Amino acid sequence: MKIETKCIQSGYTPENGEPRVLPIYQSTTWKYGTTEQMGKLFDLEESGYFYTRLANPTNDAVAAKIADLEGGVAAMLTSSGQAACFYAIFNICNAGDHFVCSSSVYGGTFNLFGTTMKKLGIEVTFVDPDSDEATLNAAFRENTKAMFGETIANPALVVLDIEKWANIAHSHGVPLIIDNTFATPINCRPFEWGADIVVHSTTKYMDGHATSVGGCVVDSGNFDWEKSGKFPGLTTPDESYHGITYTEKFGKAAYITKLTAQVMRDLGSIPSPHNAFLLNLGLETLFLRMERHCSNAQAIAEYLSKNDKISWVKYCGLKDDKYYDLAQKYLPNGSCGVISFGVKGGREAAVKFMDGLRLAAIVTHVADARTSVLHPASHTHRQLNDEELVAAGVTPDLIRFSVGIENVDDIIADIQQALDQI
Repeated sequence: MKIETKCIQSGYTPENGEPRVLPIYQSTTWKYGTTEQMGKLFDLEESGYFYTRLANPTNDAVAAKIADLEGGVAAMLTSSGQAACFYAIFNICNAGDHFVCSSSVYGGTFNLFGTTMKKLGIEVTFVDPDSDEATLNAAFRENTKAMFGETIANPALVVLDIEKWANIAHSHGVPLIIDNTFATPINCRPFEWGADIVVHSTTKYMDGHATSVGGCVVDSGNFDWEKSGKFPGLTTPDESYHGITYTEKFGKAAYITKLTAQVMRDLGSIPSPHNAFLLNLGLETLFLRMERHCSNAQAIAEYLSKNDKISWVKYCGLKDDKYYDLAQKYLPNGSCGVISFGVKGGREAAVKFMDGLRLAAIVTHVADARTSVLHPASHTHRQLNDEELVAAGVTPDLIRFSVGIENVDDIIADIQQALDQI
């Protein structure tokens, strides 16, 4: 099936007499007739449902759809994108381990990796995503277990050279983890460029309507955990499951099985089945919405680039953008609906512009059907100092403008009237 068909059809196929629409299994638990039947589930000897913290039919159907959209072998939903990023790393990193991460990532991810995970004994080295191979290789240590980056950085809009990063990660025997939230699998499928694991904040374009916080981790099934020799958690017996070795018992599904049966079992950051149901509704129109987000954003980026009150514009669809060529390679059909730009006059002018908007709303959110705007230095990235802001690609005048699916002329008119007030 083509990807737009998968948005509708994947994940759930009803049998005769079953609901045509994915049901909400709003239950914490499942009944079994014998102790032995239940015991086999706890021992991972049989698959099935017994407690929603570990698995739920609604959640699993939506995860399967996302896995299919990305071209992966399996996926697991989480309660947020932050949980997905944390779980993806924590599933393969222990105290004393290290990983390499692009410095141009979402501010919450930057703080999670650089501050919170450091308290758990897991260290990160942040590197400029545009670094040459020698610089990237120099960031690795003997205990490095992964590389992490964003397809399109939030809010710096850096386009990552996925293939280059994947080759470097694999040369060191570690997987590349890509946050594909902004591009979505509609516009980029990182597995096709060598990435091994993909994470999403499904809160954004996948949900599309700002109704449900959520996340997802998808495994390509391509990374050879045994050959690498660096991941005993996957390749040696897990005593909490009577000595099961995940790679031996579950093959290509080893990573997601461990993530679900061990990490989710113990930490429990699950989405509610109702939120998964709402996410599925969003996925059904994802292909249509991404086309509109991108066409609107392209028109607005071109308009802003010609406006004399705008000092700069970042959008990889513009031919003079630094990342235009990379975008043509990885994102030939469009990137996302988010534009970064600066208003002449710096921070004060940026704030005045935002306060003058009428259609676009100032919200701590991005990438849904409604146009929204944010000042990252004052909001999402305010926990970073000036040096860290620059490293993350965030300047004091940067405005993150998330273009919705309204009529593009109405959005431009709103921008213009707000600029006229400066």
